[in-house]
Amino acid sequence: MNLPPKVTERAFARLAEINDSGETRPLRVAVAGGGCSGFQYDIRLDQAEADDLVLEGGGQKVVVDPVSLPYLAGATIDFADELIGARFVIENPNASSSCGCGTSFSI
Repeated sequence: MNLPPKVTERAFARLAEINDSGETRPLRVAVAGGGCSGFQYDIRLDQAEADDLVLEGGGQKVVVDPVSLPYLAGATIDFADELIGARFVIENPNASSSCGCGTSFSI
């Protein structure tokens, strides 16, 4: 059985800050082919679809489509604010390797 991804409180809090300035939209986390390691994350504000997994916290939503879900099983979606920049990050136990920037991975 695959465990759904988890979203940290910090990620939900940052999404709330982003949505505070306008229309509240879910954060979509998807996996697509490409990138320097074979797969890449697609993270953007979007609308929820009927077949999406919806993760809720702090009045916010993160959505994952059914095709991406197996690649994100057991992953943690977080927000990092570091010297090199602030961004949503994914700690993915399914990834056997990833690129230096953390946006692409291989299985």
